[in-house]
Amino acid sequence: MEVLKILGELVNTTLVFSTALIFAAMGGIFSERSGVINLGLEGLMVSGAFAAAVVTHSMEESGMGAVSPWIGLAAAMVLGVLFALVHALASVTFKADQVVSGVVINFLAAGLTVYLVKIIYSGSGQTETINEVFSKVAIPGLSSIPFLGDALFNAYPTTYLALILVAVTYYVLFKTPFGLRLRSVGEHPGAADTVGIKVKRIRYIGVLISGALAGLGGATITLTTTSNFSHNTISGQGFIALAAMIFGKWHPVGALGAAIFFGFTQAVRNFVQLFDFAKSIPVEFLYMLPYVLTILVLAGAVGRSNAPSALGEPYDPGKR
Repeated sequence: MEVLKILGELVNTTLVFSTALIFAAMGGIFSERSGVINLGLEGLMVSGAFAAAVVTHSMEESGMGAVSPWIGLAAAMVLGVLFALVHALASVTFKADQVVSGVVINFLAAGLTVYLVKIIYSGSGQTETINEVFSKVAIPGLSSIPFLGDALFNAYPTTYLALILVAVTYYVLFKTPFGLRLRSVGEHPGAADTVGIKVKRIRYIGVLISGALAGLGGATITLTTTSNFSHNTISGQGFIALAAMIFGKWHPVGALGAAIFFGFTQAVRNFVQLFDFAKSIPVEFLYMLPYVLTILVLAGAVGRSNAPSALGEPYDPGKR
């Protein structure tokens, strides 16, 4: 039973680390399925983590209590959309290089948020610690099931939302007219335009949804794990989410599996440190593990993942 309990905690910790990746990967799918490369997931997560920390702390100070984290989540979505709007303007309206635009979003978010933190918190390199963060919610009845209860049914509200989001994303992309239009714009925008689909409008929507969801991913880290925001809160999670999306072949279920795999590597890193043999391993090597595995997985995925046909190609109606 002790082994089952440890395994259950390992699975639960895996879901904790996977949640932010799931949100960001689903956001990336909406953007890239519409034909717009989004290397800015890292920056969008940074903006969401910043907004969640600042707004939640402010609401907490004003006496909003338990609803503060939910307001923080909403603020993260709004700021994520604003940063995504910059990416959409550059890549869709002005037809700038989408890779360069995404990299700019990463630098802009990283620099601007740290600058604002220093202004708001009198030169401090991080926000104040948030007391009203999310707590794990046990599902009555199910949480008492051996192993499964500890593993799956005693989780943060954001984890439940992320898993629901995967189902919603799948339904929207493959079972609705909007999803069909989004995918058609990413595969053959000229043909989509011919039948009356507004290519630029759909791409804008895809990128803005990406910003909202990636912002949620960043907020999840702030409101469940770190309880504040600093320059290293995200630490490359956006790039890991990007890898999960690619490894999952731009499919919600595939990206979910990849996000859980990367979350598992981070959970194992934490669990390994509890054992005596890990004391002889430099801690830097343990922290490298998720990123090394990301590189190896991407290297193995090269040539096996088929991206949307028009991904990265600005649409010019005059050349359809």
